[in-house]
Amino acid sequence: MNNPFKQDWRTVLAGLQMLFVAFGALVLMPLITGLDPSVALFTAGIGTILFQIITKNQVPVFLASSFVFIAPITYSVQTWGLPATMGALFAAGLFYMCLSAIVAIKGAGFLHKLMPPVVTGPIIMVIGLSLAPLAVNMAMGKSGDGAVELFPYVDALIVSLSALLTTLLVATLAKGIFRLVPILAGVFVGYIMAYFTNMIDTVAIGNATWFAVPAFTTPEFHLGAILFMIPVAIAPAIEHVGDILAISNVANKNFVEKPGLHRTLLGDGVATSAASLFGGPPNTTYSEVTGAVMLTKMFNPMIMVWAAFFAIGLAFVAKFGIALQTIPAPVMGGILILLFGSIGSVGMNILIKAQTDLTEQRNLVIVSTTLVLGIGGMVIGNADWSVQGISLCGLVAIVLNAVLPKGDTNENLDVEDEIVKDVVNH
Repeated sequence: MNNPFKQDWRTVLAGLQMLFVAFGALVLMPLITGLDPSVALFTAGIGTILFQIITKNQVPVFLASSFVFIAPITYSVQTWGLPATMGALFAAGLFYMCLSAIVAIKGAGFLHKLMPPVVTGPIIMVIGLSLAPLAVNMAMGKSGDGAVELFPYVDALIVSLSALLTTLLVATLAKGIFRLVPILAGVFVGYIMAYFTNMIDTVAIGNATWFAVPAFTTPEFHLGAILFMIPVAIAPAIEHVGDILAISNVANKNFVEKPGLHRTLLGDGVATSAASLFGGPPNTTYSEVTGAVMLTKMFNPMIMVWAAFFAIGLAFVAKFGIALQTIPAPVMGGILILLFGSIGSVGMNILIKAQTDLTEQRNLVIVSTTLVLGIGGMVIGNADWSVQGISLCGLVAIVLNAVLPKGDTNENLDVEDEIVKDVVNH
């Protein structure tokens, strides 16, 4: 890897801009799941640097918090605790590494055959739709499970709808680089509205020191948590393929061939496992950053390394981390209404673009079973070991696709390549 300190000042400034683009989603995920946003900043930086080393500094992507893991992390923390959850996420990273080895041996087409659109479409729909109650409850001023009222209903609606309206207006009407930061804009406006409705407690910010080491967490390993978490990594794996195809098109280079999909998968896996060692969320490539690369035509991967350095530095600014934790639930809830709905829409779009015929019984069985098991919260197992939600529906979809006899229609890999380019991370 080139020496980053020999780069032009414009490269350094571009790195700061890329962190600005990724920042909203980066810190939103840990705030939703109860993780420390300062730790998430640190592990995003560490993960991005590791990814760039493994891929020989060839792919202009930035890695940060993955929204796919929101529901599994929330459940795992409540069931087994934070250290055991981190151990399970370490194992999920190892699963990525195993996939990368299989891809290196069998080729990139392996993932397409294992997870065609009829499998990935409903899984991604479940990821978005199963989280809908969480977003709505937070938008109404309640806790994620709806059990506790945190803020008055009317005040919460004012704040959440202002955040939602800002996010969707920026996403659809803004121009240039500003169109890439709708989450950041929504958080900013929502935070201001929350301040005027007395939802913000500034005492903690005032009492915090300026600089401190983030609250790192050491992982512990619990078999039940590990077996629950590993299947969750199935959906991000196919999402990763889509992100690499997307950045390949943007940069006009075939990153699937060089440095190779096996290396990018390995980079994601190592970054996720490394993040868990510090108590950070799983890492994934960020579509917002890919959009910024397309807009700015800045294809130098060293820009992402500089963004990683800035993220690591910002993680040690304690006042900033405390300020992030004062963002009230209605602000996040308003943004999540759009965000989780968008994830569900991506899954639907995968089925539509593949022209998946749901009048064919095989397809209907796979899609309908996956949706009901995932959204309904089906649980298989006991207190010591269980599989549910995204984990369960992902496994069921893959098994059904493998064992059910196929009709006369075969899914074309070229069609799948086009579909997978549309798969987005948050």
